[in-house]
Amino acid sequence: MNTPVSVEVMALAGFEWLVIDIEHTSIDLQATENLIRTIQANNIKALVRVSKNEEVIIKKVLDMGADGIIVPMVCSKEDAIQAVNHAKYPPVGKRGVGLYRASGYGTRFEEYKKWVDGELVIIVQIEHIDAVNNIDEILKVEGIDGTIIGPYDLSGSMGHPGEFEREDVKEAVAKVLDKCKEHNIPSGFHVVDTNPEQLKLKIKQGCTFLAYGIDYLFMRDAAMNGMHKIKEGLK
Repeated sequence: MNTPVSVEVMALAGFEWLVIDIEHTSIDLQATENLIRTIQANNIKALVRVSKNEEVIIKKVLDMGADGIIVPMVCSKEDAIQAVNHAKYPPVGKRGVGLYRASGYGTRFEEYKKWVDGELVIIVQIEHIDAVNNIDEILKVEGIDGTIIGPYDLSGSMGHPGEFEREDVKEAVAKVLDKCKEHNIPSGFHVVDTNPEQLKLKIKQGCTFLAYGIDYLFMRDAAMNGMHKIKEGLK
């Protein structure tokens, strides 16, 4: 949600990193910059799920000072190379130079350039069956730091949106996790369900990079659960 309160509450809960989602929300770029500041002020890493694998949006959020990006719909080796090119400076990538917040408004550009080479996090989102079929080639692209599976879109690309327990969907997820282990690339999953037991299951499956819940889902589930218990107690 577009509010620093959400960040501060998540910080109190003990999250290690937070993602600002500008793909599926109404959060604009000005709000994104302010949320990055708030996240980092709470000593948490700030990642941004960008709206698409596109040069300008990736360049903008990185110049704002994001610690990393999550790039949606990476379905091929070419998509992965494109994401790296947009995020890294030459000679590794093709990112243009902007002297904005990330580089101390130009005062620490050389330091920031080294940080981009060694510390910037690029996560590719595996959320289409084409990505599963091309996972070996995607994971071989230099500069990719990890993957995260988007379960809704992945199951949707297989013709069954939201049906995570289907055998073919589970097999697709397992293939990605196995390949990440084989290539020594952190394997991620977005556990949307706020039930922590679901997250524990993904740890057991070998996931090492986990997104847990969504801020408004934590609020929704707590409110609905509380109201349900109140109403049941009044019967």
